[in-house]
Amino acid sequence: MSFIGPKTIALGLLLLASLPPIGAGPAQDADARIRAFLDEHQGRWRDLNVPAADGQILYDLIVAHGYKRALEIGTSTGHSGTWIAWALSKTGGRLITVEIDAERRDQALRNFQASGLSGLIDSRLGDAHILVPRLDGPFDFVFSDADKDWYIEYFKAVAPKLASGGCIAAHNVSERGRGWTREYLDFVRAQPGFTTTVDPRGSASLAVSFKK
Repeated sequence: MSFIGPKTIALGLLLLASLPPIGAGPAQDADARIRAFLDEHQGRWRDLNVPAADGQILYDLIVAHGYKRALEIGTSTGHSGTWIAWALSKTGGRLITVEIDAERRDQALRNFQASGLSGLIDSRLGDAHILVPRLDGPFDFVFSDADKDWYIEYFKAVAPKLASGGCIAAHNVSERGRGWTREYLDFVRAQPGFTTTVDPRGSASLAVSFKK
């Protein structure tokens, strides 16, 4: 019978103490980096970005349904794209995001790099009126947050490329809205292949349309 001496025991305890806690690893490190990035920039997301509460709703939608093929129309400087890509890091997905303004897009690229999510994001510079209809798809999640009076046209362009069970979320659409908001809601609710509800939880309501 072999004898394990006190020095061996002490060395073993030292090695155990140096191990990461159970559950720690690259995924947790990535989450910590993204959360730190968002916390650091909290309150600075202006210039057509969504509020954090709305970013959380987008994250929850993607994770809850396991979406993997996402399209964002209107990147701005990357706040919503960060939330979307973070969710896609959980599902194994990727994001295509479109922005017409070169300065905002450049800032978004820097933000995606800083958050550690740039590898999941295909950022495209150009006019969404032209680029979105040319995208092949398929998609299972689309976030529309560009020129509001073009929402119906964006819906028409992406709906045929949306997978069954997929979702189109449109920002700043509420039940009380008028003008383009009312036109958009009336339009999507008249589509036989979709069910649409308005999620009022965020700072700016979201119209969420699921493809049957």
